Amino acid sequence: MVHRVAVVDDDLCQSKKCGLECIKECPVNINGEECIVLDENKLALISEELCIGCGICIKVCPFDAIDILNLSEELKSDKIHQYGVNSFRLFKIPTVRRGQVVGLVGRNGIGKSTALKILAGQLIPNLGDYEKEPSWERFLSYLSGREMKEHFERIADGEMRVSLKPQAVYKLPEAWKKDTEGLLRQMDERKKMDEVVETLNLKATLKMKVSDLSGGELQRVAVAAAALKDADLYLFDEPSSYNDVYQRLAVSKLIGQIAESGKSVLVVEHDIAFLDYVTDYVQIIYGEPGAYGIVSGPYASRTGINALLDGYLPLENVRFREHAVSFGQRAAGETFESEEVVAKYTKLTKSFGNFKLSVDAGQIKGGTILGVVGANALGKTTFIKMLAGEEKPTKGSVSVDAKVAYKPQYLTSSFEGTVEEFFNSSLGTKYGDPVLQDTLAVPLRMEKLLARTMGDLSGGELQKVAIVATMAQDSEVYALDEPSAFLDVEDRFVVARAINRMVKARGKAAVVIDHDLQVVDIVSDRLMVFAGKPGESGEASTPLTKEEGMNEFLKLVGLTYRRDVNTKRPRVNKPGGKLDREQKERGAYYYVSSQREENAAAD
Repeated sequence: MVHRVAVVDDDLCQSKKCGLECIKECPVNINGEECIVLDENKLALISEELCIGCGICIKVCPFDAIDILNLSEELKSDKIHQYGVNSFRLFKIPTVRRGQVVGLVGRNGIGKSTALKILAGQLIPNLGDYEKEPSWERFLSYLSGREMKEHFERIADGEMRVSLKPQAVYKLPEAWKKDTEGLLRQMDERKKMDEVVETLNLKATLKMKVSDLSGGELQRVAVAAAALKDADLYLFDEPSSYNDVYQRLAVSKLIGQIAESGKSVLVVEHDIAFLDYVTDYVQIIYGEPGAYGIVSGPYASRTGINALLDGYLPLENVRFREHAVSFGQRAAGETFESEEVVAKYTKLTKSFGNFKLSVDAGQIKGGTILGVVGANALGKTTFIKMLAGEEKPTKGSVSVDAKVAYKPQYLTSSFEGTVEEFFNSSLGTKYGDPVLQDTLAVPLRMEKLLARTMGDLSGGELQKVAIVATMAQDSEVYALDEPSAFLDVEDRFVVARAINRMVKARGKAAVVIDHDLQVVDIVSDRLMVFAGKPGESGEASTPLTKEEGMNEFLKLVGLTYRRDVNTKRPRVNKPGGKLDREQKERGAYYYVSSQREENAAAD
């Protein structure tokens, strides 16, 4: 048996412009009953009891404001919270455990923030009865005999201390106008400020105003502030954002230390390499963004992440995605580039005050995606700007006999109008191109954004628009700076594969900077490695084969990677472990190649 879920997006429903087609065309309405009506706010109101699931209202709505979905009748008893009629609902709740790190992963808009608010005691679950005042007593009765009952008993009694590192770290300067040191000293309930500052490499920021920090510094300060509080449960919402690989390792070390002290830790994260490295267990939230989310049971980290990539949960016997995400089986050095050189540059230098960047000479051929890796503040963005013609080198020359489409790292939206109007007005874009639609726009669900105002988009939504607008241009070189930022796991893989396929199908070239090594592994053919001292000097290699580049970069980081037996995704070896030592001795930092080694590496 199934029960119907009807969801109306209040931001998209525009009854004054649409002609009320959903009401006019609904078969139930035509037969004299009121399945779809307008509420007091002139928004569509759908009766889930009367709805027959025909889907006509979905098709006739010009603004894609309606979703009708069928869920198992059994889920009704596990409904944790619903915000209102025809609105988002969450089924089941994540599990936290003392002394362990639990990861929570899923698409944006699928209930992760709602789950965190409930775990922190900021939101009392209503069990789907949104017309009644929710109470802890009622929720505790629902939890009778379940693992999380003790946690919420302590929440209800005010005995559970919770520390939350929020997702929106950019709001921190609004709450704290003074320097970093003052903020961290105020948060230092555990008297570990010096140790945490050392671990996260924040000494240089202590005398700086919070408003003057870079994105990565701001993220680590927020992580430090949360870690310094004396709590029973620590919640970290996307702690890797803005940080490079080195900084992500530092954050993972700190999170591991908190768990080792006997505390409970939950991490929401989209970088699955980081998630795999830092967690003991993983829970997946699946469903339909903006409509409903279902929390899976806890899986061992490797098993859970592989289930996420496969799109199938073995314990629940649920397939939540039609296709599995697979990683390249071709050799790391194998490329499909043409002989046509689309960009060529001599040895370059660029000076900014006390910072100096040096780039070895190189060239980029058609059909090649060049991945760019390295720590923050080494000049990666400066290089891509020189390639795009936005910056001139101090010495040397760049020869690009082609048009370059450039997506910057930091996105702003000054366009006054909708996403659709933006696409229509942007010169050189071809949003309606069938390949673009099939490969990128449809998988990213861009139709849901077309009627939205550009100024109202979230960071992830703005990133999608920027990527699509870049790839829609008729260019020979596509330069994308951190395209995975703010995107969820699913969309990161969509973007990585789309860039790879579109560039090769068009015979063009691309340069992609990113800190998510899973994305880099999928998208790139060759790698450019940046080394040096952040903020002081940067040295960039010529384009290398992917194997050479990964080995060089991971040697700098001090990590080794292996391929997962099932998914072939890169996984971090345990530092100091047998496989880590063996690969370092051979200089094979990137992945193990033999089946015997892969079997030995499996958990």
